[in-house]
Amino acid sequence: MLIYKIFRTDEWRAFEAAGETNGAPVDLADGFIHFSTATQAAETAAKHFAGAEGLMLLAFDAEAMGEALIWEPSRGGALFPHLYRPLKLAEMLWVKPLPLVDGTHQFPAEMV
Repeated sequence: MLIYKIFRTDEWRAFEAAGETNGAPVDLADGFIHFSTATQAAETAAKHFAGAEGLMLLAFDAEAMGEALIWEPSRGGALFPHLYRPLKLAEMLWVKPLPLVDGTHQFPAEMV
């Protein structure tokens, strides 16, 4: 199963340059890296990145994350994947821009 991480451009560039990350400021504050499933990603973008341009969408294999990936209840009791270790660039399957069109982020066709 694929899970997704949304980064702002500067966060993505820092991750790409360093080869690993402890996440965005919200991740650092919460003590884990937030991910979303394909069905959760649009709501995540709308709630936490409303109106933001220059976002990048990164895809990862949930099973490859091992025991450090824990599914925990969040919005409305839905289970969200949370990673309790640094995220490595080598684990990423792909990265794509997440354009903002008429106020809504446009996700890749394979996620819809």
